[in-house]
Order: sequence, then C-alpha cells, then structure tokens
Amino acid sequence: MGGGRATSLGPVSDVELPEAFAQVLAAYERHLLSERDLTSHTVRAYLGDLTSLLEHAQRLGVDDLAELDLTVLRSWLAKQKTLGKARTTMARRATAARVFTAWLCRTGRIPSDPGAALLSPKMAKTLPPVLRADEARALLEPAPAPDEREESAPVALRDDAILELLYATGMRVGELCGLDLDDLDFDRRVVRVFGKGRKERTIPFGVPASEALRGWLALGRPELRAEGSGAALFLGVRGGRIDQRAVRSLVHRRMREVPGAPDIGPHGLRHSAATHLLEGGADLRSVQEVLGHASLATTQLYTHISSERLRAAYQQAHPRA
Repeated sequence: MGGGRATSLGPVSDVELPEAFAQVLAAYERHLLSERDLTSHTVRAYLGDLTSLLEHAQRLGVDDLAELDLTVLRSWLAKQKTLGKARTTMARRATAARVFTAWLCRTGRIPSDPGAALLSPKMAKTLPPVLRADEARALLEPAPAPDEREESAPVALRDDAILELLYATGMRVGELCGLDLDDLDFDRRVVRVFGKGRKERTIPFGVPASEALRGWLALGRPELRAEGSGAALFLGVRGGRIDQRAVRSLVHRRMREVPGAPDIGPHGLRHSAATHLLEGGADLRSVQEVLGHASLATTQLYTHISSERLRAAYQQAHPRA
C-alpha cells in the first residue's frame, strides 16, 4: 500500500514558496506517503499546515530552514489563534510542526529541533455520548426480515452485520470499510484489522456478530457482488467497497429508531463498546489493544465515563447520596 501511494498530491496553497522550501516539502510528502504509510487525506492536511507555517516564516524574513526557531513556531500558532482557529485545529498544527522539525533535524536539514519545546494548546478531554447497554441491545435488534425477493433484503443483512461488528470490536469506521473477506477467521471468531499507520491488530467478536456476518456472506453479499467487488467484505448497493459515508448514514438512521438514545455515529459506537468493556470488568490494557490506541492515556479517558455513570447511579439510588 505504501509504495503505490508515493505520488504528489498536488499544490495545497496558491502562495509560491521559495524553491528550497518547496523541495523540502516535496521530500517530506514522499516520506509521509512511502515511509509512514499515511493516507492521502492525512498527508494533505499535514502539508497544508506546514505550507501555512513556511508562508508565515517567509513573511517574517526567514528564507533558510536553519533559521526556523521556536519563536517563529510560537508566532505562527499565535497567528492561528487571532484567526479564530479552534483548539483542535491548533493542536493538530502544533503536532504537525513538531513532527516536521523532528524530521528536518533527523535528516540533517537543520542543526537542532526547535519543535521539541513547542507545546500544544490544552485540550478538553471530552468524549461523545455513549449508549446504555439496553440501548445497544435495541440498536442491534435485526431489521424486520424483508421478503427474500425484495432488493432491500441483502442490504438489511449487510447493515445488521456492520452494526454487530462495529459494536463487537470497537473498530474505527475506516477500518471496517477496509476489511477484506480473508480478514475474518470464523473458527477463532477474530478479525484482522489494519489501523492507523497500517498497524495490524486482531480483535475478537462474539456469537451474534458471527451469525450476522455468516448471514450476510451467505445470502446478502452474493446478491450485491459485481465485477468490481474484489475481496471487499462489505459492499455498497452498486457492488463496490462500501464507503464511510454510507456506514455513518446507516448508524445515524438506526440510532433514530432507538427511543431516547443519543444521536451517535460509528465513533460513538466505538466509545460505547469501550465503555461497556470496562464496565463489564475488562482491564485497561486489553481495551487499549482492542481499540488500537498507541497510548494507554487515550484509553484511560473511558474510565472517566464509567466513573461518571457510577456517580450518577449512586446519587439516584442511595438514600443518603
């Protein structure tokens, strides 16, 4: 996957950078695509941020990367704040700058790494709403079985299998859309997933997900399969690999059918799965492995949700709360 993507994504700004800056950005783009194996969307976001940084440096009179110091980096982030950029955007841009300057230093293009001392804006650690266990059960009730002759029958089987697998594994929507047929192992009831940076992990799934997947593969997928289906596990109505937009629409549509449930998408379903695992007694390290988090600190956010639920239940039920 990495080698096939190592092509230029085209210009990300109308401003013409000095040739030296443009050449460095081109080399960095190749590094992100071929060595770090990032998606074209992520690479374009990084390049947009760095183009903005280098344009700002140019306006400050910097025409040599060796002059790119911490003052320039902080000045650039301060400019983003005056433009009303959200904290999430500023945090992403700070990360992009740090990773870029570390690469510049590592490859000998600058003598020292100014980004090592650059701090990101503090982010509020919030997570989207999560389902209660009874709401999750209601969501996963199979759609009313359509007549086998109806065109909607294979789609209903596919949708049930998608929802079961998302909740069973907590995988990201992009990971689900990228699944192939040989990623499933029904004997061990596990699925192989390629996460961020193409990191591979294996996630178990339960009997309900297994049954839904078998139904889709036996009765649904053959009806939607087309010449261009390839090995994709989940197909769209035209036979191609299903896309993330279709999966998001599916989750939101089915959530509206659950009385009182929050309007969450696939990411909220992922959070629900993680929260229910922890509430059911799973240890934090195991949940980290299931979710594919690089840092345990990210997984620890879910303990906050569980604590808040416990506090709410206590206050509601205890006579001397």
